[in-house]
Parts: sequence; structure tokens; C-alpha cells
Amino acid sequence: MRALVTGANRGIGAALRSEGLSRGHDVVGTSRDGADGLLRLDVTDGCLQTACASAAGALDAVICNAGVYLDKGQGLDELDGATLAATFAANVTGVFLTVQAQLRNLSEGGRVAIIASKMGASEAASGNAFAYRASKAAAVNLGLNLAEALRPRGIAVGIYHPGWVRTDMGGASASVGVEDSARGLWNRIEALDLDRTGTFESFDGTPIRP
Repeated sequence: MRALVTGANRGIGAALRSEGLSRGHDVVGTSRDGADGLLRLDVTDGCLQTACASAAGALDAVICNAGVYLDKGQGLDELDGATLAATFAANVTGVFLTVQAQLRNLSEGGRVAIIASKMGASEAASGNAFAYRASKAAAVNLGLNLAEALRPRGIAVGIYHPGWVRTDMGGASASVGVEDSARGLWNRIEALDLDRTGTFESFDGTPIRP
């Protein structure tokens, strides 16, 4: 399988690239600065999306992993509009632009994996992380709609919660190791087909209600 992973320079994205390579897949990664052999991509930039799609070439899977958690620790009175907008730009618009740009590289049988979060599920509302939770809820909804839109093209879409992962974003007290998350996510991606399109589930296969 030839796959593109956005945000592959650290955290879950780096682990996804490493795990994919260990499974024998041809994995192309991106980062905002394009260092260390990765393609340059800021997912919010349409021009860079076009250039990245040209450089990536034919793909079997697009893994939309790049994202931000800018309001971590901020309360209702602290969150401002600029932070909210920047969060949606990366976590929602960035996913859409990535899929839109890479459609030229995906043929029938292709797969799109969106790394979302169960923090975006309605049942998980807890009165904090407003920007992050709202953006992940929107990413889940976007994924569900993409699944229907891409079904006639033979492209399957899966939406995945990576777990609470020990990364810079998740923190040292998180319950899931980054390698374990990446292994589980690849299991889901490898099994993704049109019969499973539109699923929202955890890295370990547990279904999640949006």
C-alpha cells in the first residue's frame, strides 16, 4: 500500500509513518517545513496542498493526521476567536483540503483515514477544550459526509480515535503508548473497505457514537 500521512514529523504521525514502513507499506510523510525527507505541507494552505499532491503521486491511502490543540488548559473566559478559528482551520478545513487535493491521486479501492477524537463525540461533552472538541466533532461529521460522497468513486473513509496517547499533545500521563496507537490505527486502515466506510471507531476497533 502506498500511503500519505500528514503531520508525520512527530507524535502519532511519526509513529504511523514508522509503523507503516515496518509493515512493508510505502509511506510518504508531510510536515510544515518539509525537513528530513518529508513533503512540505501546511494543511491550511491551498497552494501547498496542490504542490504536495503533485509531488505525492499515486496513492492507495490518505491519512489525515495533522492537527492542533491550541486551547489546551483554557477555560470559557480565556478562549478567543482567533484560537477558535485557527483550530478549525487546521483540524477541519485542513482535512477537507487534504482530501480534496489528494483525490487526483486516489483511484477506486482507495482509502481515506481521518484521525479525529472521541473528545468530539456528543456523549463526551465535559465543558472544556471548547475549540478542540468542537473541531473534532466537525471533523467526524466531515468524515461521515465524505464517506457518502466518495462511495460512488469506490473510495472508503474511516474516522478514528487514536486513544489518549503519550505525545506532546496528550501529555506524559496519557494511557496509550504512541506505538500501540499506531499499530491499532494501521489495523483499522488495512481493514477499511466500502463495507466499513463511514465508521467512527477507536484505534482498538471499539465503535464510537458521534
